Amino acid sequence: MSDLEAEYRLDYFAEEDFARKECSSCGAHFWTRDHDRERCGEPPCEDYRFIGEESFAEPQSLEEMREAFLSYFEDNDHERIDPYPVAANRWRDDVLLTQASIYDFQPLVTSGQTPPPANPLCISQPCIRMQDIDNVGKTGRHTMAFEMMGHHAFNVREDADEEYAYEGEVYWKDETVEFCDGLFESLGADLEEITYIEDPWVGGGNAGPAIEVIYKGAELATLVFMCMEQDPDGDYEMKDGNTYSFMDTYVVDTGYGLERWTWMSQGTPTVYEAVYPEMISVLKDHAGIDHTDDEAELIHRTAKLAGRMDIDEADDMATARREIADRLDVDVEKLTTLMEPLEDIYAIADHCRALAYMFGDEIVPSNVGTGYLARMVLRRTKRLVDNVGIDAPLDELVDMQAERLGYENRDTIREIVRTEEAKYRETLERGGRKVEQLAAEYADSDEPIPTEQLLELYDSHGIQPDMVAEIAADTDATVEVPDDFYSLVAARHDDAGDDGGDADRDERFADLPETEKLYYDNQERTEFEAVVIDVFEAEDGYDVVLDQTMFYPEGGGQPADHGTLSSDETVAEVTDVQLVDDVVLHRTDSDPGKGEFVRGQIDADRRRQLMAHHTATHIIGHATRQVVGDHIRQAGAQKSTDSARLDVRHYDRLSREEIKQIERVANEMVRANHSVSQEWPHRNDAEAEYGFDLYQGGIPPGTNIRLIHVGDDVQACGGTHVSRTGEIGAIKIRSTEPVQDGIERITFAAGEAAIETTQATEDALYEAADVLDVNPEDVPDTAERFFTEWKQRGKELDRLKDELAEVRATAGADEVEIDGQSVVVQRLDSDIDELRATANALVEEGSVAVLGSGAGNSAQFVVGVPDDAGINAGEVVGELAGRVGGGGGGPPDFAQGGGPDVEALDDALDDAPEILRGVLNA
Repeated sequence: MSDLEAEYRLDYFAEEDFARKECSSCGAHFWTRDHDRERCGEPPCEDYRFIGEESFAEPQSLEEMREAFLSYFEDNDHERIDPYPVAANRWRDDVLLTQASIYDFQPLVTSGQTPPPANPLCISQPCIRMQDIDNVGKTGRHTMAFEMMGHHAFNVREDADEEYAYEGEVYWKDETVEFCDGLFESLGADLEEITYIEDPWVGGGNAGPAIEVIYKGAELATLVFMCMEQDPDGDYEMKDGNTYSFMDTYVVDTGYGLERWTWMSQGTPTVYEAVYPEMISVLKDHAGIDHTDDEAELIHRTAKLAGRMDIDEADDMATARREIADRLDVDVEKLTTLMEPLEDIYAIADHCRALAYMFGDEIVPSNVGTGYLARMVLRRTKRLVDNVGIDAPLDELVDMQAERLGYENRDTIREIVRTEEAKYRETLERGGRKVEQLAAEYADSDEPIPTEQLLELYDSHGIQPDMVAEIAADTDATVEVPDDFYSLVAARHDDAGDDGGDADRDERFADLPETEKLYYDNQERTEFEAVVIDVFEAEDGYDVVLDQTMFYPEGGGQPADHGTLSSDETVAEVTDVQLVDDVVLHRTDSDPGKGEFVRGQIDADRRRQLMAHHTATHIIGHATRQVVGDHIRQAGAQKSTDSARLDVRHYDRLSREEIKQIERVANEMVRANHSVSQEWPHRNDAEAEYGFDLYQGGIPPGTNIRLIHVGDDVQACGGTHVSRTGEIGAIKIRSTEPVQDGIERITFAAGEAAIETTQATEDALYEAADVLDVNPEDVPDTAERFFTEWKQRGKELDRLKDELAEVRATAGADEVEIDGQSVVVQRLDSDIDELRATANALVEEGSVAVLGSGAGNSAQFVVGVPDDAGINAGEVVGELAGRVGGGGGGPPDFAQGGGPDVEALDDALDDAPEILRGVLNA
């Protein structure tokens, strides 16, 4: 099997007199101008060597370093492009968050299906990498929120057999390394200090040689050369154990960490002081942290060794901390006490930036997907804020970062944070009892509470592991929290899912020509002619393939058209239509005959109503964004002939006033009679003009995408629509409901269905008015008055029952004394509520109550016991209920039970004194 050594022997390395070395510490191969160098330069092989120094010509801020990078590559013939959102699932459906600049161009550009927005290009892309969350604050270098500066080139081999959306070679490995060297040189770096470590890359079915760029102990860049694909017959076995071969396209994928370059230029103790100087100062002030000169000097020395706190490299954090303390010759407890609050503050600053990115890019907290990840970060941040004792509201801290990042929706960001905090408090109150139960279960065990249980507690109840440990300590249960706990939580959710792709593709349709789709040419047309290309038997009919069709296949939440296919010999009913790999399948009840000429007839009424509901869905979504905010995004939609529903992401319930306003705005759009138009622009042009809000209903494939314009609303959409909004007639919102946390469902009706909905509501109102014998407009006041009176009478009834119970408790009862304890045994043929009330009255008087009832054709018992009576009510009820053919039980002070044998009730009550003596003597 071949290796990739030859791929690293670059002409540029030879020209610049680089030597290939093997690290004496870790064994990695690297390239360096320093022929005497023995180690690769990366921690833990070497420590940070730039702390307290300015390793470039001059210190630079985050903004200055970003501009230096982008300008350098612009000067070298790259086109600067704007960054994408941190929510990668806006333009791709296989991941949730943007973790690298190359994510912006996967999978369509990297696979050659779509051309890049520029070639070559440079970008500074905001990213969130959840798997680094447990390292943030500890290593001095890790940030969960960061900007990945990158330059990219997309190439195709000259001998490629297939056609791709770009062609030829822009540049490859030698030029990429030369650009990297040139950037260092432009900033005044010492080129002798740079090492280029060989580290082949594998990911997502692709692979290629890659280089880690190390300068003075810090990894500042990664140069990936994506040029291979997984192939069982490939010549190259990679570190994942699979074999790979070279592919037609080859892509330069580089990542330069903006924060680390800025840190390197300033030489601050950690990256956090370089990136968040103002916020670190504010957090220290609010936490009351003020270090002495000696403490500051120790922090400075510790910072140079902080790279050893990497959870991916160290055995565990306690051991890593102890090793650092030994190196510094200080007490490990003293070092831990000094560093942990500071590490928490660093993490808070970073997490607030991540939250600002998430909420600024309009991610809404929920229990799934990006919403769950945002909620997890917020709750961890809140816990850290409380642990350190920071006396500032969390929404103000997040707003500091949002302001710095230039977001305009800061009021919404703060409202989301406040709403989530309130939800978190409620969750903790509910979840605390669950923790107590779990801690009691493991209190007598030699085993700690399992990690899986800790993860489930966090997932289901939001309980942080340190809080579990606090509660468990009260019961002697033990908790061992893994150092990478939050990474494990994120891994449960950092996946957009996979629908299986083409795994279930029906090969019968593989060789069929693409069906010409006539429904986009004229959506009003309901008749057409076609030739039957093929017919396949199905479980409940036939799948008919035509050369062209007006039948719309199910998709985008819109049901399929129905109708008929007619030939001279037969009329086939079309009951379903599906699209499979560009082939439209018409499900029919009979075989029209392969090769036959047929006439298609669409059910026009059904088509018109579905068109009205689809256009109305766009209108309702637009109106909701207008009324509630730009963070509103579609989470799902479904249309039918009688109604439609739109699921939207929102952090709170929709109020009645908001619903009325949404309906008002929607109907204003209908009355305005806007033209509903379609166009097919290039994907890059569409995204550049309208952004990724285009993809409310999903991400369509292809270089050119279909856009639907409804007034100011523009969406990528494959459905059928009316020609003008006035054709809808009216839109009526029927209901709203939360389908899950963070998602509101709006159900509405349009056109004829809107009239029917309104009439149905009026019918219900008139029926209620008839029942109440009032005018329809008086129904609300009358219903409220009746409800108030009903509650008052209920309270009065409860009061009378209590009084009756007290009377019965003192009259007609058989009172005995057992071992000095007063006991009342009585039959009251009343409901169970009255039995309980009477028992409570007797217990308050100091008596044991044993009450029975034969109401409802069954025997019922209630036993109440005063404190310190020494009688277990549950045992007594169990004995009594057994004598009437049933069972029962409960706590020692109050229990109930019963059975079907009413005839045995009196005998059981007669035996009650003996049962009580037996329980006392047991």
